[in-house]
Amino acid sequence: MKTDKKPLYQRKAFIIILILLAGFIGIQFVRPDVPNPPVTGDFTAPADVKAIIQRACYDCHSNQTNLRWYDKIAPVYWGVAGHIKDGRAGLNFSEWNKFAPADQKAKLWESINQVLAGAMPLPGYTAVHTEAKLSPADINILKNYLAGMIHSKPADTAAINAADRQYQHWQGKSTSFAKLPVAANGIAYIPDYKNWQPISTTDREDNNTLRVIFGNDVAVKAIKENKIHPWPNGTIFAKVAWAQLQDKDGTTHTGEFKQVEYMIKDDKKYASTAGWGWARFKTPKMVPYGGANVLFANECVSCHKPLANEDFVFTQPIKH
Repeated sequence: MKTDKKPLYQRKAFIIILILLAGFIGIQFVRPDVPNPPVTGDFTAPADVKAIIQRACYDCHSNQTNLRWYDKIAPVYWGVAGHIKDGRAGLNFSEWNKFAPADQKAKLWESINQVLAGAMPLPGYTAVHTEAKLSPADINILKNYLAGMIHSKPADTAAINAADRQYQHWQGKSTSFAKLPVAANGIAYIPDYKNWQPISTTDREDNNTLRVIFGNDVAVKAIKENKIHPWPNGTIFAKVAWAQLQDKDGTTHTGEFKQVEYMIKDDKKYASTAGWGWARFKTPKMVPYGGANVLFANECVSCHKPLANEDFVFTQPIKH
């Protein structure tokens, strides 16, 4: 009995499957390198804290990456390699000794805040690596560890008086510069921020600072019109940080001036850094942060990434 049925190797569906299979095998040979360099200064902490950090963070934020078999299959592997590269650039627990003690505390504070915001570990990562998910008990252990690193005591009168004199100096116009300091990305110090409106305040327990955030006219107009998702181009924030001093009665005073940070919204000019220009000037001398090697995309954008749905702005403004 005759039949019109074609041999299997001539059928269209079979040929398509063969092409897809060949393509799948072919892409397995396109493999970006994922080395595990030597550990030069591993993160140290109590055993329970370190176990949590290792379980949840080390695959992307250390030189001790443990790739599972399913991580090694392209195209998934390409994404994994990118996450590891970015993760190590932002924070590498295998090079923990490169950070000063204050910076180590700041990195932990930032990391725990990213966990609390649900940004870390990456949801796509924990969907497959379920052991990396952090439980409420894990988070409490991390928060208690960080809280135990924070020590404050009442400032003496001399320190408060010195800080008050510096604050009066900051309020005046004597901090003008013959030539404005400029950050590595070309953003210059903007002295006029002192004349802008304060739009919010915040503090950082990890480094005992208090901060006031000023907004320029564009920012204030956007707040009044509730057009802050996203913020309009031309918005500029200036976040000023002082050390936080408490007198013997528990009253909080501004202490030593630490820095002023700017966020400048221009979604075209600063497209590579989430639509914002970032800059930080430290001490009353307004020294540009990081010199020529500062990586704004890694450091600033990575820190603000959990607030991507808020246009990368951490502290929401008070109503004007």
